[in-house]
Amino acid sequence: MSRSIAYNSSPLLASPTPVWRSKFIVAAIALAFVGLAGRAVYIQVIANDFFQRQGEVRFARTLALPANRGRILDRNGVVLASSIPVPSIWAIPEDVDRDPQNLKKLAKLLGMSMPELNKKLEDDKSFVWLKRQVDESVGKEIEALKIKGIYQRKEYKRQYPEGEAAAHVVGFTNIEDLGQEGMELAFNKELGGRDGSRRVIKDRMGRAVEDLGEQVAPVDGRDLQLSIDSKVQFFAYESIKEAVLKHKAKAGGIVVLDVHTGEVLALANYPSYVPDKRVNLNGEQLRNRTLTDSFEPGSTMKPFVIGLALNTKRVTPETQVQTAPGRLTIGSATISDSHAHGMLTVNEVIQKSSNIGTAKIALQMPAREMWEMFSSVGFGQKPQVPFPGAVSGRLRPYKSWRPIEQATMSYGYGLSVSLMQLAHAYTLFGRNGDIVPLSMLKVSGPVAGQQVFDPKVAEQVRYMLHLVVGPGGTAPKAQTMGYSVGGKTGTANKQEGHGYAAKKYRGVFAGLAPIDAPRIAVAVMIDEPTNGQYFGGDVAAPVFSQTVQQTLRVLGVPPDMTVKPQVVTDAVEESF
Repeated sequence: MSRSIAYNSSPLLASPTPVWRSKFIVAAIALAFVGLAGRAVYIQVIANDFFQRQGEVRFARTLALPANRGRILDRNGVVLASSIPVPSIWAIPEDVDRDPQNLKKLAKLLGMSMPELNKKLEDDKSFVWLKRQVDESVGKEIEALKIKGIYQRKEYKRQYPEGEAAAHVVGFTNIEDLGQEGMELAFNKELGGRDGSRRVIKDRMGRAVEDLGEQVAPVDGRDLQLSIDSKVQFFAYESIKEAVLKHKAKAGGIVVLDVHTGEVLALANYPSYVPDKRVNLNGEQLRNRTLTDSFEPGSTMKPFVIGLALNTKRVTPETQVQTAPGRLTIGSATISDSHAHGMLTVNEVIQKSSNIGTAKIALQMPAREMWEMFSSVGFGQKPQVPFPGAVSGRLRPYKSWRPIEQATMSYGYGLSVSLMQLAHAYTLFGRNGDIVPLSMLKVSGPVAGQQVFDPKVAEQVRYMLHLVVGPGGTAPKAQTMGYSVGGKTGTANKQEGHGYAAKKYRGVFAGLAPIDAPRIAVAVMIDEPTNGQYFGGDVAAPVFSQTVQQTLRVLGVPPDMTVKPQVVTDAVEESF
């Protein structure tokens, strides 16, 4: 039997409990509740930032409100680039319904194979882009499939209505709508605007279920109006493309400038590309050759040297220059003309494109004067246009020139220019001997120029340029129906290694129209023609003729000739 214990007889239990102890226990419990309440108030009311952030991380999101990129317009308001909203397809891979039939249809709509689609769905469990910026019709077909875990989001896609004709002017943007080439890159900040934001609560499917009310409105990019005329641009591009293909050339470029304002009316290159369909692009297509390529311009330099001699009164248009016997030795080097011309006037030196006549006149002048004149028209200096990659060309300091180098520079060897620089320099003769800055943006109002030659000298050189396209000149193919024109041919061997390639040439033509009151300056370059003809008068002058006729009609310039010009077929072969 267990022994019974009398608990009530225990001395410990029988002793009375002190009153203070029970009060202490009750007070401790009350203080604990007060502490917990205070902590709750502190966390939820006074210092709730940390916990608020932690909570928001789990359910609140900041959505970007993309700004609409500004449009690029031509001088007449024609759209060259604009943005449209299009769907982009994304997925939560762990939620995707893997029904083979639906996935096969999805892959076909996205333009990818099943292995490619499956790989994308395996890359990430929570989020993956399947394809960005698809056509609206494709987005609707994908939505109609109602595949669980597949979603869409609106993004802006850039469109280029003028296609490859204006590609090197406008450029393009990347998938993030940031400018990568051309004016899209040069004015990316102005066109791009500033994105806004919106705070929302999202569910696990990525859907916004509640607006938190915190919103910053986007600031759309501003429109950009260029100096380009879309019609002139199209005609110029088609002309240079046709010439490159006809002469089986490597490439070609053309620039059309407004003589009055310095505005670039057209800038085209071939090969080109379609800005919004950039598939298998290469460097040859992307290069804006009119600005990034420099070359020795050949005889197109002669009018500047002759103009300087006229301006300093060393010669007059009727001054006689002996070019016989067709060769001139300077030091250990000999320069020559393609034909022995004998005695020529200064007018005829330009008309016949005599290297010897130009060199003899150049050697009458200090090298410093030639260098200063070349510099004043922009040679050796980067063109002041907002294009990335524009080159300055090459013009060595005059102190290093030897007599033979000064002579060869007078007819375009030993210095290099871009086609844009050449076209810009020729506006000097179209104006009253002054030159105005270039502009890729539309200009309103008169533009002040820098005086280089006397106005009478500019007029005298224009007359010489007109002789070039007439009977006995080197470029009768530059003649234009209804308009008087003038210009200068240039044909230069291409540099290769430390010398010149024997059978690689650039054919160039630069000129003005109408010749008595010029409105436009046009420069054309054909790189490596290989179809039998390579002189500038044969490959580049016809492009000038076509472009001038179309451009002046677009600009509303009335014809200044009523008789069809007689094209001379037995043209004098130009000198290099």
